[in-house]
Amino acid sequence: MAQEIKNKPEQSAEVTKEEKKNAMILFLSDSEEREHFLSKANRKLLTDPLDDDNPITVQVLGICSALAITVQLEPAIVMAIAVMAVMAFSNMIISAMRNMIPNRIRIIVQLVVVASLVALVDQVLRAYAYDVSKQLSVFIGLIITNCIVMGRLEAFALGNGVYKSFLDGIGNAAGYGLILIIVAFFRELLGAGKLFGYEILGHKGATLAESTGLYSFGYENNGLMLLSPMALIVVGVIIWVQRSRNRKLIEA
Repeated sequence: MAQEIKNKPEQSAEVTKEEKKNAMILFLSDSEEREHFLSKANRKLLTDPLDDDNPITVQVLGICSALAITVQLEPAIVMAIAVMAVMAFSNMIISAMRNMIPNRIRIIVQLVVVASLVALVDQVLRAYAYDVSKQLSVFIGLIITNCIVMGRLEAFALGNGVYKSFLDGIGNAAGYGLILIIVAFFRELLGAGKLFGYEILGHKGATLAESTGLYSFGYENNGLMLLSPMALIVVGVIIWVQRSRNRKLIEA
């Protein structure tokens, strides 16, 4: 009888430990529960990728899409939103499953999760933004192999709780999208004189007398801005400005 009473606290402790483990798998670890949801560490997950740890300008990831889809501002914004949705939810799903995924097949599981989310995003775009979906073409599908998405799953989601992984996905996608939008802004404005298809710099007529805005002074669109190499040059200028302003990013 005494032995049974002695074993009860041990059994209770084991049950409590198992419950905490299950709770950690699905939601937050003990340390995360004690941490405020908008703590300094959590805010850094959102803000660092916008500057000091930007996926494109610092980590040098996701360059291909920055070259290919930034001719116009609208597809760049849609691509940024699509990547944000995929990264946020894939990070959450992989983080929630991290203690159940065998190490030897983790890459396969990650690809399945990301591919499923990309297929869902693609169908939503086809239903509600078909013209933009056609412009983005295969680049939506290529989110599956985007090194930013897979990199954050490997580097962060597999080792952190669901909430932190969600913030990390949002932050890195926002940093990626910020560069896309900046590049697309300058390429469309200087290359076509438009933003979102609307004439910003004026109307270019057949003659100077028929032209308005800057075009009436002889301004000409820079067709070079519409070519892919200019996207790389604009990204290079952004990197130069960023490192001029933040000297700690300059490698020794």
